[in-house]
Amino acid sequence: MGHDHSHTHGITATGRHRKRLVAVLAITLAVVLVQVAGAALSGSLALLADAGHMLSDAAGVTIALLASWIAGRPASDLRTYGYQRAEVLAALANALILIVISVIIFTEAIRRFGSAPEVQTDIMLGAAILGALANLVSLLILRGAHQDSLNVRGAYLEVLGDLLGSLAVIVAAVVILTTGYHAADTIASVLIALMILPRAWSLLRDVVDVLLEASPKGVEVQMIREHILSVEGVVDVHDIHIWTITSGVPVFSAHVVLEDGVLTARGADQVLDKLITCLGSHFDTEHCTFQLEPASHLEHEAHQHA
Repeated sequence: MGHDHSHTHGITATGRHRKRLVAVLAITLAVVLVQVAGAALSGSLALLADAGHMLSDAAGVTIALLASWIAGRPASDLRTYGYQRAEVLAALANALILIVISVIIFTEAIRRFGSAPEVQTDIMLGAAILGALANLVSLLILRGAHQDSLNVRGAYLEVLGDLLGSLAVIVAAVVILTTGYHAADTIASVLIALMILPRAWSLLRDVVDVLLEASPKGVEVQMIREHILSVEGVVDVHDIHIWTITSGVPVFSAHVVLEDGVLTARGADQVLDKLITCLGSHFDTEHCTFQLEPASHLEHEAHQHA
């Protein structure tokens, strides 16, 4: 037939942006060291919370990098899609890490309420400003790439949360510096914990959609059905399935019923070319599997189930 049914294993969405993730990881680890030292010297829980969040980001990016390497391993008879789902499992671990970190921060903040210790605001403010600048640079590095991959998106959301967390620490430091209200540090740490949870939930929800093989976002099955039915010689389509192996790798399958006269070697070849072109151009789905059936077979099935 001359059709290309190959799967481009090894070129996953995360893999394409691996260099960006490495750069963000290096920046994040450097800032974590500075913020941990700053938290120890200043006594700031908010700064320590921000450092803990950034450490979780570093762990998440490391997991994503390892997963992108594992996902690049070739397919085999045992694993016909290779290890591409490793990226999705890494994103799941990332989301769970975020939730655990937020709970730890919130618990410690509650324990501190009513007995907020004094904080060295100059060290706290300097470390927070450095963290904010580093997070801004990381966001610029990941900008655009976060739309292609769940793992890059997870890293992007975490860095965005870090930036907001650093801003919260800056505000808390300014409040303490100008008013002497040391509880602002504890309040800022609670805000950081609350900022983490919605992002973690959003990432977790998208991961679950992939694992449950839900239709990719933005893909309307009814519209795909209409496009297939518009191909000359097609009389019906059923058993449509569309899911995602990993970020950027959607897969589609369907049973397509053809007019009896069309289901010849040449006719089937032409219909397949049109179907594959249609799915690839309109819905960005290259991995398509079509089971071609004659209209008489559909009538036979109808009689069997009558």
